[in-house]
Amino acid sequence: MKLSTKLSRYTMFALLYFAQGSIMGYFAALNSIYFLESGMVMTQAGLIGTIAMIPFILKIFLGILSDRVNLFGLGHRKPYIVIGLILQAFCLILIIFISPQNNFGLYAFIAFILMSGMALYDTCTDGYALDSTPKEDEGLVQGIMVGGRAIGTICVGLLGVIAHSLGWNAVFISLALLTLLPLPFVLIFMSEKDRKAADSFEWKAFRAFNNRSIIGLALLGALYSFCIYGAYEIVAPALSTQFNMSVGPTSLIISTWGAGVVIGGLIGGPISKKFGFRKSVTIAVFFALISTGLLAIVLNPVIVWVVVTIFGIAFGLYETLFFAVAMDQ
Repeated sequence: MKLSTKLSRYTMFALLYFAQGSIMGYFAALNSIYFLESGMVMTQAGLIGTIAMIPFILKIFLGILSDRVNLFGLGHRKPYIVIGLILQAFCLILIIFISPQNNFGLYAFIAFILMSGMALYDTCTDGYALDSTPKEDEGLVQGIMVGGRAIGTICVGLLGVIAHSLGWNAVFISLALLTLLPLPFVLIFMSEKDRKAADSFEWKAFRAFNNRSIIGLALLGALYSFCIYGAYEIVAPALSTQFNMSVGPTSLIISTWGAGVVIGGLIGGPISKKFGFRKSVTIAVFFALISTGLLAIVLNPVIVWVVVTIFGIAFGLYETLFFAVAMDQ
């Protein structure tokens, strides 16, 4: 594979996950502030966050669809990724014209469709990476994708500044443009090989859930997602209400969480090598517990910069180790 082709592929993977990280960062950190400023309450913001995450629970079925159906004869990955990106961008523009206060149900529906588009291109990007990446490049590609998503999350700070200076419509337009960044790379540089029958999904794969270790891994993933993502989603509105912060400085603090995630991801590998997966995950669990507890007792808006960064490190460490354990099963 030529260097220029590799660079194009790496850029494509990075941009796809960058777009994903930007949207996830918005819904996790800024959507609640948008709701509060629109006259809504935190309960409604939390409900939207829950609805937005449902497509990721159903993502496995989107993966099965792409595995089994060559869409329009254009491939098992590429057309799905294109549709997912366009759907996400379209919904972001559509949100501009929908008031969550006057049309809460419609807003929730659009948020669900938007995140369904993300789940579609996310699972197909993962599938394409597995289909097309040589064994020796798998670690590098995984790192590029994780890094792209983390950088997208860090950009939440910039989105907050845009919201503060230009308004929320400018945020949605910016997110739509970020969503479309990977599209030219997907259209030009993504090529799929003919798939063999053995590469297709088989329903008997679900028999793995009879394995106690697989069940334990699934419960561990669900637990950390519920606790850490749940805590992350209320950091921004808590800062806004407790310290009377505007969206600009609040989003910049949230960006330090993204930087912490990068650090946590970087140290996850060395820790797992030194202590092994079982001890490393135990360390990560206690670190996440402590950092989440610190969020509850922060009394100073200056200290919160440090605490949110520590929380991000705990998140990145836990997520890195969890996926490492999952790949080892």
